Amino acid sequence: MVEAIGLCMNYGQVVALSNASFKATKGEVLGLLGPNGAGKTTTMKILTTQIVPTSGNARVAGYDLLKDPLEVRRRVGYLPETPPLYPEMEVAEYIDFVGRARGLSGAELKGRIDYVVNACGLREVYRTTVGTLSRGYGQRAGLAQALIHDPEILVLDEPTSGLDPIQIIGVRELVKFLAHDKTVIFSTHILQEVEAISDRVVIINEGVIVADGTLEELRSAGAQRQRFILVAGTSAHNLKLSLEALRAKIAFDFSVVEDDGFSRATIESQGADELWSSLTEMIRKNGWPIRQFSPETGSLEDAFRYHVKYGPGKNPGVKAA
Repeated sequence: MVEAIGLCMNYGQVVALSNASFKATKGEVLGLLGPNGAGKTTTMKILTTQIVPTSGNARVAGYDLLKDPLEVRRRVGYLPETPPLYPEMEVAEYIDFVGRARGLSGAELKGRIDYVVNACGLREVYRTTVGTLSRGYGQRAGLAQALIHDPEILVLDEPTSGLDPIQIIGVRELVKFLAHDKTVIFSTHILQEVEAISDRVVIINEGVIVADGTLEELRSAGAQRQRFILVAGTSAHNLKLSLEALRAKIAFDFSVVEDDGFSRATIESQGADELWSSLTEMIRKNGWPIRQFSPETGSLEDAFRYHVKYGPGKNPGVKAA
């Protein structure tokens, strides 16, 4: 449904997006994950024909982004980070106005209004002036305008930004429901949002896509840099000395803090198997009482840190997943 091909966007000398390529299929929720300023919004503005890329192209619902922008717009619903609301209108007027602007009329318009009002939970504020809505209801009204024409593709820029926990849960559930017959692309810098609703994740950093895969694939990639937790009955000084001596033989990173009479070390390495056996031998020789000695499985947070630190542009030897 969506295929980005080598998208680039320059603002003068500033490179906002560099050679971005990815795909999203029907019924899939694709999360664009990255720090603030990574290039997520730029990507979405290109895919929704808000801006024209410096180079590259995309196909959206089978249409060429550059050759058929009007056809792309007909098939895409877009919720920008700041919803395009008219504060002087009532919610009813606003949704009706957007529907007519999308070319709907008569029974078709009425049917779609009924659908989005119920789907977005707007019934109780239907006759309320948009400018007096809470942040949560304003976001719902913005989502209603994106859905009014029953688009094949839904593009959501930070859809849960500024919402309270209950509102966030409501938006998540709605997105999952909509994904049954639509393609949903949403951006966020919050890891929990991606884990909650994404089928696949594209990690973008400094305008470069550094990873692309399912949650499990990314977690596995994050586990390439294995982490161990060691809580030993010795001083932080002694534990540091032992770890530094071991590090002279095996490359790894570590940090040590005092922990209620024990010392807690967080140890990270690429060579997990060799390090595990070496740490076991170090513990045996020192005879420390051990409260915890365990590996930590890969998480999305590990994957995010790994790809942002070692992805393309950071380490030439590592390619995007």
